[in-house]
Amino acid sequence: MPGAPPAPALPPLAPAPSESVPPAPTPLPHAPPPRAPRPRARRSALTFALAGLAVSLSAAPAAADSSACTHHFSGPQICIRLEGQGGRNAVTGIWTNPPRAVTSRTVFLFRNGELIDRATAIRSGKALTHSWPAQDAGTDTELCVKFRGSQRMACQTTR
Repeated sequence: MPGAPPAPALPPLAPAPSESVPPAPTPLPHAPPPRAPRPRARRSALTFALAGLAVSLSAAPAAADSSACTHHFSGPQICIRLEGQGGRNAVTGIWTNPPRAVTSRTVFLFRNGELIDRATAIRSGKALTHSWPAQDAGTDTELCVKFRGSQRMACQTTR
């Protein structure tokens, strides 16, 4: 428009040829990928792991002590306790609540339903007990005890 002051000058978009332009930043170098384990280190680790497995498989089984009792609210409570490892166990028959006047009673030992021994259990505190020495009954064998005069039988399976 005539008589209007001139428009202010806009700054140049591109730098003047006399000005220097800073260089573009260089990208940071990428870190190298982590090194894969060396074959020798892998082999050593595998050997160590296999050696540990072999030792654990050749070791004797952990003690397999266990017990089981008849679960009745009234009447005689009969228990069996196995103490040993694997199929080799000592067996204890226990009558936890015999009448006070009873000081001994015949106890029967069964293996997989077959009578294999009888013995006299004697009072120890409030219970009647008898222990058979450790024998190799094998694994997955059901051992049971029953006291004369009681219909209840306590059983436990060897592992």
